[in-house]
Amino acid sequence: MKRLILLALALATAPLASAQLYKYVDKDGKTVYSDQPPVAGDSKRLRLDTTPGPAAAAPAKSALDKDKELEKGRKEARDQTKKGADTAKAAQAAEERCANARSNYAVFDQGTRIMKRTPSGERVFLEENEIASEKAKARAEMDEACKKT
Repeated sequence: MKRLILLALALATAPLASAQLYKYVDKDGKTVYSDQPPVAGDSKRLRLDTTPGPAAAAPAKSALDKDKELEKGRKEARDQTKKGADTAKAAQAAEERCANARSNYAVFDQGTRIMKRTPSGERVFLEENEIASEKAKARAEMDEACKKT
């Protein structure tokens, strides 16, 4: 007997679950949602979808899948850190090259006498044209090492 009453109650409430919903704007400009259509004016009849969405239908991920995703995220983080460290090292090396090229150019730019060693080991002063040539080379090296990308 109790089962029969429960069945009758369930069948009586089933039409309420599939009730229609209406959306309309009243005379004051407010948007109204109701299960009754408006007396005057047009309304939009909304259809409610009570079926479960794709998120509810998707199977739960196993612990192995979750672990694989976590490991993938960790690997990407390590790669990003390594890439950042490599970039920092390259920038530091470029700064050192630039500083060395500037100091080399400054030697030729000072206008003092500059000596070089011959293959036999003797020290010989550079001529003015040799100094100008070496200064131009040092300037080109400095411009190349210190250019910004």
